[in-house]
Amino acid sequence: MAEIRKKLWPEYYDLITSGKKSYELRLNDFDVEEGDVLVLEEWDPNTKEYTGRTIRKDVTYVGRFKTDELFWSKEEIDEKGLLVISIK
Repeated sequence: MAEIRKKLWPEYYDLITSGKKSYELRLNDFDVEEGDVLVLEEWDPNTKEYTGRTIRKDVTYVGRFKTDELFWSKEEIDEKGLLVISIK
């Protein structure tokens, strides 16, 4: 089990702490596995400083994909973007 620290902007921090947002969308530029702990540190992009608020979340699922491995063409993705949908 690893502990991974990441910056999180205030609006997303608030959504996670309220329970409304139960996922994280990140660039696949670090190692993360199920069972790891994601330590999300609130970062203010205006002041470029940490606010001091931190939340710890257990990683329960990691989905990895590349745009050329998806059901849609790169052109469709570039035109329309992608959605991440949280379900329960």
